Amino acid sequence: MAENSVIGSATVVSGHVRGAGALEILGRVEGDVTVTGDVVVGPTGRVRGNISAAELTVSGQVQGNLRGSEVVLVERGARVVGDIASPRIGIAPGALVRGHVQTDGEPALAQASFVKRPAVAARVGAPQPVPAALLKAPHKAEPRRLEPARSPPASVAAEAESAPVRPVKAEPRRPPPPVVPVISKGTKAKKKKSRD
Repeated sequence: MAENSVIGSATVVSGHVRGAGALEILGRVEGDVTVTGDVVVGPTGRVRGNISAAELTVSGQVQGNLRGSEVVLVERGARVVGDIASPRIGIAPGALVRGHVQTDGEPALAQASFVKRPAVAARVGAPQPVPAALLKAPHKAEPRRLEPARSPPASVAAEAESAPVRPVKAEPRRPPPPVVPVISKGTKAKKKKSRD
């Protein structure tokens, strides 16, 4: 395959297409497309097979999986039925994608080794113990005026900024256990009255 190849709008290719360089598909391809360069499926292009390329731009129709080593872009009016996997994926409004979309190659937030949190918020926002005088108050206590919240003293803020940040371990989220109703033996279902 040459550096830049074009499959014309009146061309039908039956079989796998492999090569180096860029490829523009304006016609129809029935088979897998594996290219080391960029692949552009034009508005009149139709591919029935998997496509693998560095940068992949789809404006036409693809029935197969898309794999981009750099980026996959699905433009307005495009139709993709298959899975998409790439470090960066862009799907324009008006595009149809039916399949699993997965960004890979970039670290997920849950896998970060630590999350930096301000230590001031942890100390200032922590619940404070209730004074004993309030616990022993009579039933008919006079209403008290609430004072506006005050910022922490400068010494607490300075101490919080110099405190080391502890790593936070993220646990994987699991779905809740299913709820199964218990029906005793011999129970009969009630019929709903139909309204005529």
